[in-house]
Amino acid sequence: MGQDLTFKRHRRLRQTAAIRNMVRETKLHIDDLIYPIFVKEGEGVRQEVPSMPNVYQLSLDQLDAEVDEVVSLGIPAIILFGVPAEKDAVGSAAYHEHGIVQQAIRQVKESYPDLTVIADTCLCQFTDHGHCGVIEEGKILNDPSLDLLARTAVSQAKAGADIIAPSNMMDGFVAAIRAGLDSAGFTDVPVMSYAVKYASAFYGPFRDAAHSSPVFGDRKTYQMDPANRLEALREARSDVEEGADFLIVKPALSYLDIIREVKNETGLPVVAYNVSGEYSMIKAASLQGWIDEKSTVLEKLISMKRAGADLILTYFAKDVARWLNEEKW
Repeated sequence: MGQDLTFKRHRRLRQTAAIRNMVRETKLHIDDLIYPIFVKEGEGVRQEVPSMPNVYQLSLDQLDAEVDEVVSLGIPAIILFGVPAEKDAVGSAAYHEHGIVQQAIRQVKESYPDLTVIADTCLCQFTDHGHCGVIEEGKILNDPSLDLLARTAVSQAKAGADIIAPSNMMDGFVAAIRAGLDSAGFTDVPVMSYAVKYASAFYGPFRDAAHSSPVFGDRKTYQMDPANRLEALREARSDVEEGADFLIVKPALSYLDIIREVKNETGLPVVAYNVSGEYSMIKAASLQGWIDEKSTVLEKLISMKRAGADLILTYFAKDVARWLNEEKW
């Protein structure tokens, strides 16, 4: 080959693992991770979710061992989802002082006061109809639902939650919750809003875990159309104006473009929710030997960071923490 050719030698910066680490633009850290935990009423419950290998529903007497492991791995935050023993039309167990999530928050904070505990704030797991708000003649009512959501948030803050994460997608939910928290004296408790939550096909395994499938209809009147991009920005702007401190985009993998635009548009910390369907697909393929689980998961999560996510809520958090202790990503 002639020596007079001029071209860029990009491969120079890929020659060794050490050089590749030096020039890596996007890195994944254990501090980026939030681990979801499902707490269930009862005793001696450690029940694997059939569609989510290695994810469990845990009763309070089993919770400490799970949190011990999370803390030992260096994961800085958990988010709690509740599975109540009884449900009713208004989801009263969601905002009861002794609800399962409130009990779990107090228990975790007593053992690990420095662990960041995030409370998922929604009604769907607690209503007998499985929707995220009050129902009247088959319609999900927006404004009457806001009071119940604010009550839920305040009860979670009273129990010791560090961050409130409302996931219901009612209009005005951030404003209502922020006002409720402030009125109750919790002005310093941040709101991690599910600002952009699509009506996605990737939620099925979660609904097995949380027992939250709607009894009738679907959630398309309040969760977003997967075809829409500009709507996501409108939703995010509204939540910023109403007082959100973090913005969640859910799901993550099919919406990396939305993560980037929300980050560019708002400048707030953005959380990518690596949802249950994304988790279960990788687990299923890995169990069949079709993919390498570790490399696939790490590549997927780094794509979320590259898209602009500051934090990643993922069921893989414990595995990722172990892998990150072995090598740099």
